[in-house]
Amino acid sequence: MKGTCLCGSIEVTAPNHEQVSVCHCSLCRRWSGGPMFAVHCGGPVEFSGAEPTAYRSSDWAERGFCATCGTHLFYHLLPSNEYILPAGLFQDQTFQLTSEIFIDEKPDYYELNNQTEKMTGQQVFGKRSFQGVLPLR
Repeated sequence: MKGTCLCGSIEVTAPNHEQVSVCHCSLCRRWSGGPMFAVHCGGPVEFSGAEPTAYRSSDWAERGFCATCGTHLFYHLLPSNEYILPAGLFQDQTFQLTSEIFIDEKPDYYELNNQTEKMTGQQVFGKRSFQGVLPLR
C-alpha cells in the first residue's frame, strides 16, 4: 500500500492490508478529532521524502506527523517496532472494519453500525501480546 500526507511531501509504503480497527481512546480522539481508523502494519513500513516528526506520547509509543501539513502518519510501538497507520493515508485501498478498542471510552455522540469485535481498555491491556490489537495510549 502507498499513501501520502496531505501536502504530498511524505510518502508511506506498507504491506497490503484489508482490515481496519477503530480506537476510541481519549488520546486518539484528541489527536485525530475523532476515533482513529487504524491499519496494523507491523514493522516493514517505509517513509520517503521529508522526515516525519515524532511525538513520544507514552513510555512505549510515539506518534508521527508531517511537519509541513500536520497529517497524522503513524502510531509506533517502540518495544516491538510495530507501526499502526491511519487508514485515511491509503485513499485507493479497500478496507473492512473488523474491531473496535477502548469501547468503554467511546463518547455517546456517535455509534458505528458495523459488526465488529469490541474490547474495553481493560481487555486490551489484559492481553499478553499487542499483535493485532491497538494499544493506542
